[in-house]
Formats: sequence, structure tokens, C-alpha cells
Amino acid sequence: MELTDLEAVAQEVFTALADPSRRGILAALAAHGPATATDLALRLPITRQAIAKHLGLLAEAGLVVAEPGERRRVRYRVDSAPMKIAQQFLGALARDWDGPLAALQRQLD
Repeated sequence: MELTDLEAVAQEVFTALADPSRRGILAALAAHGPATATDLALRLPITRQAIAKHLGLLAEAGLVVAEPGERRRVRYRVDSAPMKIAQQFLGALARDWDGPLAALQRQLD
């Protein structure tokens, strides 16, 4: 995957994770496993409607996957693949910075 592709995925991940409610939803799913919006509303101080909206944004970023459940209930589970891609992007960015920062440090010393 090219750096520009990594950057596009990373941008979606960072945008999704910028909201504390979405981070809370991901944390709840990671800790307790797949859940419906209703299940999450019982655990979190957010309305079911707000959770459904946040789940939609998390799904767009690829961070959660919707799975059909019993009685037409949709359960959501975490998908860590986009986060791993965002980590790759940050790693590449850090490598790109290491050289110039080391050169700057040598100049300052």
C-alpha cells in the first residue's frame, strides 16, 4: 500500500477517533464484544439514536463491522485493520521525520 493510500485510511481513522463518544463506543465493543446500539446505550451515557449515528460513522471508517443478528437486530464488532493501517502511516511519517530531526539536533549541538 502506498503512503497516499495509507494517509487516506489514516485520515478516516483519525477523524472517527477524534470524537470521545466514538472512542467510548469502540472501547465498549473491544471490552465486551459485539453489541447492538441498544446494548451500547445501556452501557454508555449516550442515547441509542446518537450511538446509531456514531456507529454509522465508525462503519464508514471501517472501524466497526455490522453483522445481522437474531430478530433483525444488527450487532457491531470492532475491526482493527484500519487502525493497523493508521499505525503504518504514523510509522512511515515518523521515519520521514527522524532524519531531518537528527540533522537538526546535530546542528544545534
